[in-house]
Amino acid sequence: MNRTELKQFIMENYSVEADYPWLKHPNFEVFRHSNNQKWFALIMDVPKDKLGLRGSEPLDVVNFKCDPILIGSLRGEPGFFPAYHMNKEQWLTAALDGSVSDEQIKMLLDMSYVLTATKPRKR
Repeated sequence: MNRTELKQFIMENYSVEADYPWLKHPNFEVFRHSNNQKWFALIMDVPKDKLGLRGSEPLDVVNFKCDPILIGSLRGEPGFFPAYHMNKEQWLTAALDGSVSDEQIKMLLDMSYVLTATKPRKR
């Protein structure tokens, strides 16, 4: 799944539009819940060397909130990295270059959406 496909999937399945909070980074797109404004996905283009890869050309990636146990196992797989500019214990970065399957991206997106949703109040 590439950046365009992911963005289209998010808009169709979660009924949200991209937010562009940084003037300095116009390609950084935030997707958030409409009711609590919490982010569930952040699509960016990041220089490869910032992710520990060779080269400085930009790579499209997405950050997801994720179960910490799952993060540990996914980081060992191709296309996954410690979260770029996010809490590395609760967030994960995935490359949008085909190295991560569409099914994994959709599963992580759904998990992130659930983890960032408004929690019911306890009485």
